[in-house]
Amino acid sequence: NEKKKIKGSRFLCLPSRVLHIRQISSDVTESEVIALGLPFGKVTNFLMLKGKGQAFLEMASIEAAVCMMNYYAHAIPYLHNQPVYIQYSNYKELKTENRHNQARPQATLQGANAVQHGNLAITSAFDGQGGFLPGQGSVLRIVVENVFYPVTLEILYQIFSKFGYVLKIVMFSKNNQFQALLQYADAMNAYYAKMSLDGLSIYSGCCTLHIDFSRLTSLKIKYNNDKSRDFTRTDLPFGDSQRTLDPSLAAPFATQTVIFPPYTGAAGFSQPLGFPQGAVTPAVSGQIPAVTGIPGNSVLLVSNLNPEVSLIGGTDASITLFPFFISTGVYGNVHRVKIMFKKRGIALVQMADASQAQLAINYLNGQRLYGRVMHTTLSKYQTIQLPREGQDDKGLTKDYSNSPLHRFKNPGSKNCQNIFPPSATLHLSNIPPSVTVDDLKNLFASKGSTVKGFKFFQKDCKMGLIQLGSVEEAVHALIELHNHDFGEDHHLRVSFSKSTI
Repeated sequence: NEKKKIKGSRFLCLPSRVLHIRQISSDVTESEVIALGLPFGKVTNFLMLKGKGQAFLEMASIEAAVCMMNYYAHAIPYLHNQPVYIQYSNYKELKTENRHNQARPQATLQGANAVQHGNLAITSAFDGQGGFLPGQGSVLRIVVENVFYPVTLEILYQIFSKFGYVLKIVMFSKNNQFQALLQYADAMNAYYAKMSLDGLSIYSGCCTLHIDFSRLTSLKIKYNNDKSRDFTRTDLPFGDSQRTLDPSLAAPFATQTVIFPPYTGAAGFSQPLGFPQGAVTPAVSGQIPAVTGIPGNSVLLVSNLNPEVSLIGGTDASITLFPFFISTGVYGNVHRVKIMFKKRGIALVQMADASQAQLAINYLNGQRLYGRVMHTTLSKYQTIQLPREGQDDKGLTKDYSNSPLHRFKNPGSKNCQNIFPPSATLHLSNIPPSVTVDDLKNLFASKGSTVKGFKFFQKDCKMGLIQLGSVEEAVHALIELHNHDFGEDHHLRVSFSKSTI
């Protein structure tokens, strides 16, 4: 109701420098509320009404306020995992001189603006007097979940440099997760970046950031390349090839100048977490890829398959294609599948774009399918050709481009938010009320699965988790039971889960 109320009244007030923020939980601090406005310019005044769960934020200009409103209209901000709602205030400016208990909020505001405008001496002074500044270090640990589109070092720089001078970044993979360490010039920069970005998504519905403070106090960077970067040094080698980084990609800290060209956006893609035009935003070179038509190869070569057991449900050769359509379809929209005529243990799978192909490679290469370990890589072919009219290819090529089973028709759908590696635990949804736990256990057992556990979601009995004997069993079960027809227009939806029972 609160969301509808705010949505309906957001534009009833004329644009104002003062923004009204509502539904703030009691444990949210002044600094966290102020941080909502910092990416868009200077915050000139602030009033917190904790008893009412509300606050007023005054920006330096109407343009900054409009920019902030436009951004949060499409990306509702969260504070302490709770959504807060913003609208223009009827006030044209805030007067807080005669209000009680405003010393601490005003000190917080002054300290925040000091950091935003580089006056670290004032920041240190307020830290010593009020103790309200964070005690954590300047290195952040960033975990990116649901990596549906590529996340590069340049994208991270674009996002995090809005909150201060980024000195160093290193990216790596750990526990099947995309992670990065990022070092700021000052701990306050790290503090405000964490408060503002933790829990948000780089793109709509995917590439979600989870941020905490690292135990490291400083990063040691040996190479300037695609995985690591020290912006204070342009003399570091590129790596094995000893190729040095192009000076045009450096942002020397000594001059405190960011020389990246401005971000120009890309057709077909909503602006990423990089804030809207008008915000205080140094940006990166290059463009963020669009949802469709991402350049690069989108055709997978899947080898070491078991042709003897891949005829699922019959003898028609075309049925051999279905397992690849379903299993690969967990990570993108499969357009075409082809089994090689002379080598039935090799398949080609064409995804909707290159990023989905790369996602499928990351998660499926090395997984077991029907007793063999799949090898998944990019093919030399750029597309899968359909048979010419009248040509009989024994049903070894199939076009799935218009299939109703595509999971990712809308980039912001829940499917984009729940992309996980293959696991022994499956997430089931669209379960009809008439289906019991025993019905589901028997269904999976009938396909050869060993059911180790099952539970319905407490808040939604249409969904549940089922844990099987192995990851390979779960892959087989997903292939055979995704879209299983329970009757009365109830088709089971199956995907991999990050949880266990």
